[in-house]
Amino acid sequence: MPTNRSTSSSNVSRFPAAVPGGGASRQQLPVPAHALPHRTPRELLTLARHGLDEAAEIRTDGMRYATAHLAALRAAAAVLAARAVPAGPGRRSRVTSVWSLLVLVAPELSEWASFFAAGASKRSAAEAGIPRVVSAREADDLMRAAEQFIAVVEVALGYSYQPRLEGLAS
Repeated sequence: MPTNRSTSSSNVSRFPAAVPGGGASRQQLPVPAHALPHRTPRELLTLARHGLDEAAEIRTDGMRYATAHLAALRAAAAVLAARAVPAGPGRRSRVTSVWSLLVLVAPELSEWASFFAAGASKRSAAEAGIPRVVSAREADDLMRAAEQFIAVVEVALGYSYQPRLEGLAS
C-alpha cells in the first residue's frame, strides 16, 4: 500500500495522500465510449456513498470488502463522467479498467488508482464467495480508504463534502 512519508512511525497513513486539486490539467481527455459511465458524476457519488453505508451493515468480511471496493469504483467512475469525453469513431482502446482510465483523466489520483487496482483480485475472489480471502482488518481498512477516496473525489469535482456526524438526531 502506498504510504505518506512521516518521521513518526505511529503517524504513517496507509492510504494515498489526499490530493483535492492535484494541480493537474482540467482538460477532458478522450476515452473509448464503451468505457464511459452512463450516469452523472453526482449520481455516481451518491451511489458510492450508499455503497459505503451498505458495506458498513455487512458482517461478512469478504462482502464488506467487495462492497466498499465497488463504492470506490463508483467514485472513480464519477471522475470519468466529469472529465472524459468519448473518443472519435473507430478509435478503440484496449484499456478499459476504470483504474487505468482514472490515471489518464486524473493523474493526481494515480496513487489511489494503484491502491484500489491492487485490491481488485481480492474483491473478485470475495464476490465469488471464496472464504477467508480477506480479514476483518483488511475489510475495515478498505472501508476507511474508500471513504477517504470518495471524499477526495467529491472535493476534486467541486462537490462539497460534509462528514457524517454519528449519533445526532435529524
